[in-house]
Formats: sequence, structure tokens, C-alpha cells
Amino acid sequence: MRGSSCVLMSVLLMIADGLIVKGPSGPLVAPLGSSVVLPCSVDELLSVKDLEVEWRRTDSEALVHLYQEGESRTESQQQDYQDRAHFFTDQIQHGNFSLRLDDLRAEDEGQYKCKVYIQQESGETVVQIKVNAERLLVSGSSRSISASVGEDVTLNCSVDSHIPPGDFEEVTWTKTDEDIQVLLYQDNETHSSNERYRDRVEFFPAEIPKGNFSLRLKNVRTEDKGVYMCQVFAGGLSANATVLLEQLGFSASHIMVLILCISASGSALLLCCLIYCRSQNDDLLLQMSLVICPNIFLFIAFVLWGVTEGSLNETVACCTLYILRPLMLCSAAPYKRGFTGNAFTLMIENFLFSTVVYSVLFKKALEKSLNFAEFDRIILIVLFVIVLLPCPLFIIAVLAEIFGKLGERIGDILLVLALISFDILPSLQFILLFYAFGSASGGFFIVAVLPVLTTVTRYNWDHKCGVKMGCSPLVQRSVWSVLMLLMNAVMLYFYIMALESEKDRIGWACVIGFLQLIWTVWMYARSFKDWDIPTCVPVYLLGSVVLVELNAAALMTELILKSVNGKGALGDLRIIVFSSECLCLLPLLISLVAAPLIPKITTCLQKEHRTQRRTRITAGSESSDRSRI
Repeated sequence: MRGSSCVLMSVLLMIADGLIVKGPSGPLVAPLGSSVVLPCSVDELLSVKDLEVEWRRTDSEALVHLYQEGESRTESQQQDYQDRAHFFTDQIQHGNFSLRLDDLRAEDEGQYKCKVYIQQESGETVVQIKVNAERLLVSGSSRSISASVGEDVTLNCSVDSHIPPGDFEEVTWTKTDEDIQVLLYQDNETHSSNERYRDRVEFFPAEIPKGNFSLRLKNVRTEDKGVYMCQVFAGGLSANATVLLEQLGFSASHIMVLILCISASGSALLLCCLIYCRSQNDDLLLQMSLVICPNIFLFIAFVLWGVTEGSLNETVACCTLYILRPLMLCSAAPYKRGFTGNAFTLMIENFLFSTVVYSVLFKKALEKSLNFAEFDRIILIVLFVIVLLPCPLFIIAVLAEIFGKLGERIGDILLVLALISFDILPSLQFILLFYAFGSASGGFFIVAVLPVLTTVTRYNWDHKCGVKMGCSPLVQRSVWSVLMLLMNAVMLYFYIMALESEKDRIGWACVIGFLQLIWTVWMYARSFKDWDIPTCVPVYLLGSVVLVELNAAALMTELILKSVNGKGALGDLRIIVFSSECLCLLPLLISLVAAPLIPKITTCLQKEHRTQRRTRITAGSESSDRSRI
């Protein structure tokens, strides 16, 4: 009897004790936004049959998570915990009923009860969560921001934190869709490293102590459209907020660019038609208008484009081109009453254009030379002066010739020096670029290329190839042109290698290729003493009409695409502008090479015309004789 009483007492004690559920020994402390695991387990799970686990808040009895009939019942969860409270399903068979709570919030602080039911037994444990008082909340704009091009806009970023203003380690504004750092606040100083946003972005200094790191973006461009992120680092914590800038509209400058492009295109077509209709009158005014007016329209269009959208390099190069284009077009004009086509016009264009282009490159080189040694900076400046020396020498020589102030001998000396320096100008420019942007390996190429250039350009082609070798003028000129074009192609490749670290190296390559081609045409005229450029109607029409239409269309297309998509098709208009200019110069070079054939072709055409005329006259007389008979 006593034995049976002891057994019954043991069973009653086991029932009274129930299922032993283990939890943590103390409160769980976690920072805001983190994930925390709430422990809940039993030593040994005999069976998962009829297993049920409930996680609830003790203060509100809100259901955090429910495991029932072998699966999680997410539809029964409180709305605040959906997609944030998760079970370790693969650990249930081992008696682990822990809960992972993601994206911890301030309101998650409190006590949680884990209650386990297994068949006829049950047990529970309580887990307490304490949210770390240190928090860093960054808020931006809840809605996307729209602005018109040319306006100023503010991108909001405010920090809600107990951290003192002096403890902010770093605040970074980034354009996330292009991975561009817009503005950096570090060590109580503001830094702007990207050229696109330089002098256009700023914080509000008086607002920084209040935790306001809003960004002011001035003179908004179409390329500014996109997503911006404000990221804050302080007290070992970090947080960020994003702002969307969209719906950029056309500005007054954009509308003016479109009007100017349409005006340039329309005026080129209209003047061309008028010249064609009045070609017998040889109207010089119409010819000069066709050469000047469309190019002036495009010059102003590119100035406005540069103010609102384009980079300094793109704008300066394109604007300089359209100011100097009339010089080249006048050279190939078919009606030359009042002005003559001469290779010196191309030389002047090359002088002026090289001065502008290499001044811009020198500015970039000076910025890069801040890391150079003092001696290297001095060498860079000396090289730049040598590269630009031919232009003032030529100008002084021309002025001395006109006014006669320096004497004929001094004028001749200055002109000879200018011409000699112009002969080696590409090599000097090559050395400057490689020294400023390239590497020492370029020096070995310079040693090889200088003798070849000197041989090709200064070789006595008329005497040695014509008299001694018996080559026809066409063969002499063709061989010279092929050699020069190959040499220019090789040099252009090394130019691109020298500018490899520059983002706009393709645009610079197109500009330098154009300069090399002008230099080649001039050196051809000098090598063969062929100063007069032949009348070339296709080149004249290509340069004055077709290229104007093409470049106006390219500028309008780029502007519209950037306004709609925030990004253009080309990214750099120099690619299309200077590539097309090279296509205009190549026919000019071909016409110079084929100059010896032009008299023969003209003679053959005249003979053919006379023969056809005699045939018509003879046929007419024979038919009249028959009619009399």
C-alpha cells in the first residue's frame, strides 16, 4: 500500500511540474534596426505530434508567432510582426522553438512569452527585450522632387539622434544610379570632388549643428535626374535616406538651343537653294551668308548648351570649331570672287584651334601636376609655351608684313621660325600630352616618330621621286598621303593611350584627330608647293549644308534624350562633331591628291563635248539636206 502511494505521488508531482521550457538567463539588449533571437527550448522533444508553440506579448497578448499542425500560421500573426518574426523550422525536431525578430523597432521593447503544448503537457518561459537607447535615424523626402532645368533645388536629409553634432564622423551624398560622390562632409569640412557637381552643391552651414544635412543643388541640369542617397556615420552607427529627383522640364536656354538648331538647319537649306537658283549671278553675299550664318547659329547654340548641360572641354572645342569653320569653307568655295582658296587659311585655323585646345588641356595638366615634383611642373610649363609658340610668331610675322614696322628681314625670320615650328607641331604636342598624362614609355616612340615625320614632310618628292625615279605626280602624291595617314593613325592611337585615365578620352581623340588632318592638308600643300586649294563643290556643300544639318540634329537629339531620360545617346558631342569634320577634310585631301588628273579629265570632257556637238551638227545638216531632196 505504501509503495503504491509513493508511485502515485511521483506521478502527481510530474504532472504538477509540467513541461520544462528554457529561456534566456537575462534581458536581451539589441540596437534599433538589428535582428534578435528570442531563445525558447526543451531538453528533449519526445514527439512532434500535436505540437503547438505560441509567442505572445505579455502586455497586450498580441500574437507574435504561431506554430500549429506542423507549420507556421503567419495569417494569425499580428500585422506589425508579419514578415519580421520567423521560426527556425529545421530546429523544431531538436526541441528548439526560438524566434528571430528582424528590423527591431523602439516599440518592440517589452516581454514576450513562449508557450509550448505537447500532447497533454505544456510549459512556458518569458523573454525580455531591451532596445539600445543609441539610435541613428535619417529621413529624406517622402515624395519625389521635380524641378525645371536651371532652377535650384533642395534635397532633404535630417538626422534624428541624441549624438552631439561634433560627433558626426562623415556625411556623404551620392548619386546612386551612377555611383558618383556629390558632396562629402568630414572633419567639419565640406569636400566636392566630382567635376560635374563642383561649385553647384552645398550644405546649409547654419543647419548642420541641428542635424540638418540637406543638399542644395544649384542650376539643375537634365543629367542630374536620378536617385540621391544621404548616408550618415556617427558614434559607430550608420543610416541613410534616399531622395528621387525627376520630372525635369525644359528651361528657356533649352528652348533657345532648339530654336537656334532649327534656324541653323533651315538657313543652310534656304541659302543653298538660293545659291543654286542664282548660280549664274555669282552672288558673293549669298555665299558668305551660307558660310557664316548657320555656323554662328550653332556657335550660340553650343554656348547655351555649355552653360546648361555640357562640360567645359566639350563646349570650348565645339564653339571654337564653329567660329573657325568659315576659314575652311572659304578655301573650298566654288565661287571665289572676292576671296581665294588657299592652304594658308587652314594653317591659320590650325594655329588658332591648337592654341585653344591645348590651353584647355594645359589647365587639366596643371591640376594633375599638383602631385608632380617642382622640376616636372617647370618642364610642363616650358613644353606648353613651346607648343603655343608658333601661333604668336606667325601673327607677329603677318603684322610685320602688313605694317612693315619690324623690317622685311625680321619678318622673314619670324615667318620661317613659325613655319619650322609648325612642321614639328604634332610631335611637340605629342610630347606635351605624354609628359602630362602618359608615361615615360612614350619617349621611346617619340625618338622613332620624329625622324619619320621629318622624312615624310621634308623629303624632296618632286625631284627624287619625280625626276630620279620617274614617278608620275599622282603616284608621288598618293604615296605621300598614304604614309601620312598611317603615321597619323599610329599617333592617334598613342594619343588615346596617353589620355587613358581621362573619362572623355574619346572626345579628345576626335579633336586631336581633326587637328592632325588639318596639319596633314597643310603639309601636303607645302611639300608639293601646291598652295591653291582647287574648287571642290562637294566639299563645300558637305561642310556648309550637310554637316550643319547633321550636327544640329545631333545637338537637338542629345538635348531631348537628356531631358526625357536624364542621359543622352552620345555623352560627348565632340564624337559626332569632329568625326564629321574629318569626313569633310578627307575629300579635300583627296581633291588635292587628284589635282594632276583634273586638267586631263577636264580636257577629255571638253573633247567629248566638242565631238558630241559636231555629231549633232552633222546629223542636223544631213537631215536638212534630205528634207530639201
